[in-house]
Amino acid sequence: MGWIRAAAVGLLAAVCLAAAGRAVAGEYHVYSCRTPQGGVAPADGWVSSVSGLGGVVEDSCKNGGALVAALGDGSSHEVGVDHAAWTFSPFPGMDLRGARLWRAGDANGGWGTNATYEFWLAGPENEQTASDVIDSCVAEFGCPSGVGTLAQPQSQSNLISVEPENLDGRLYTNVSCGGSAKFTCPSGKGDANGYAAVVYLYAADFTLEQTSQPMATNVTGELATGSTLSGTADLSFEAFDLDSGVYQAVFSVDGDEVGRTLIDENGGHCRDVGGTSDGLPAFLYLQPCPENVSADLPFDTTALSDGAHHLVVAVTDAAGNSTVVLDRKADVVNHPSVPVTVPSAGGASGAVVGAANGMPASATASLVARWSATAHSSLTARFGAGQTVTGKLLAPGGAPVAGAVVQAQFRPAALGARPQQLAAARTATDGRFSLRLPRSLPSGRLTLSYSAHDGQATPDVTAALTLIVPASLRLRVTPHKSYAGGTIRFSGTLRGLSLPHGGKQLVLEARSSGGAWRQFQVLDTRAHGDFHASYRFRLPGPVTYQFRASCPHEADFPYGAGASNVVSVRER
Repeated sequence: MGWIRAAAVGLLAAVCLAAAGRAVAGEYHVYSCRTPQGGVAPADGWVSSVSGLGGVVEDSCKNGGALVAALGDGSSHEVGVDHAAWTFSPFPGMDLRGARLWRAGDANGGWGTNATYEFWLAGPENEQTASDVIDSCVAEFGCPSGVGTLAQPQSQSNLISVEPENLDGRLYTNVSCGGSAKFTCPSGKGDANGYAAVVYLYAADFTLEQTSQPMATNVTGELATGSTLSGTADLSFEAFDLDSGVYQAVFSVDGDEVGRTLIDENGGHCRDVGGTSDGLPAFLYLQPCPENVSADLPFDTTALSDGAHHLVVAVTDAAGNSTVVLDRKADVVNHPSVPVTVPSAGGASGAVVGAANGMPASATASLVARWSATAHSSLTARFGAGQTVTGKLLAPGGAPVAGAVVQAQFRPAALGARPQQLAAARTATDGRFSLRLPRSLPSGRLTLSYSAHDGQATPDVTAALTLIVPASLRLRVTPHKSYAGGTIRFSGTLRGLSLPHGGKQLVLEARSSGGAWRQFQVLDTRAHGDFHASYRFRLPGPVTYQFRASCPHEADFPYGAGASNVVSVRER
């Protein structure tokens, strides 16, 4: 990583790009061990340490467990010698601005003369002072049976919100034998897991702040240099961010944001896993996105009207800090003008470019369209269900336009997707028409258009409708009966067009009877939509669990959020 930092320092001295609307600081969340919704997460940023004898540190987060720091009850422990801990450190260059911790533990080993079992959480220094201790359990002072609830790891009783004065540095979880030097805590007493003192850190939600901005250079491509733009224009650049990493490219036209694209998902680390209430993105790693990227991004200009437009492209880091990569005005030409038939004086015909479309053809006709299934302009329909659009074309004064061709164009709801031409409809003698859409359409925008004369590049009147198709998943689970220590296996298929490169992210969720759905694993499909996973039960039954797979909405997949069928598994 050293060569990247050295290159970036040199680049910063050589390159100075305008950064409209520079933020003072950006923030993002990092979930540790579990997400707030109960999903599995790594323990990035935590480091364990053990001193003396009988100390235990364990990371079972990848299995839906916890970070464990403990002293075993098989032997006595000396004051100030035997100790186990986990320490969290923010990524260099980042500041810790918020933390919520879910923990439980006990000091069941009790106490002896001038010695007691204890655990405590501390920050920003690891000192047992009032200013540093966040939470504690000391056997001698009335906490032998512990705090929190082991049976419900993310219950409200386990939640601690860390105060700002404890956030300026590291956070610590400790287990020790405390008291006067040379004295010992007793042996042979402990909890059901054989611990004289233990703390379980089930989950953490950290808010990290970054004040630096990404850097960009080597900006090329038609979008940057073309004198006029048409069709799909590309933009290439290199970008660096040494803290949270390079995240998204943001496209704006005439002051309005028109799209965002994830530049490099970094093996899935750079995907926003959501679940926040403050609008900030959330990730599972301290540095979720790559430090340097070489981007080559397409931009579809056909969605813009012909003429001059102000184009701005910015690159952001995971914390939301941005740097402008492109800021220019450019002419867009996708619909060159075509002469329209104009009668000359005395009734003689002028230049003819196409026959009249319908009777009576009118450039000021009104076009009304609706879904046959709803009066709303937006329709949510299940995957693979064909839909029908009906409408009416009327000339000024309300006269029907008969025998007119109404064109239909559909743009899938995925970033960079190109519009596709559908079969046209023709109006009846009363001006009405009906159009049956293909069953394979994803979510997107349907545009119906009418031109008074054939051959016109720009229609005289249009009407737009929105189609929302939730993602379609099928889930299979085997076996349907299991036991503590047993493994069940998941398989299934995500159906649909245009799966993202590298697969689509899915979430496996579970609940007990009557409970809320909780995420326990995030995975990616294969190229054709198949997915596989497994899960091992840790606690004994009997209990019946329900499982499903859900597909969150993402900008590069043209379907809405959807969930699979529900499968029940009985644990004995």
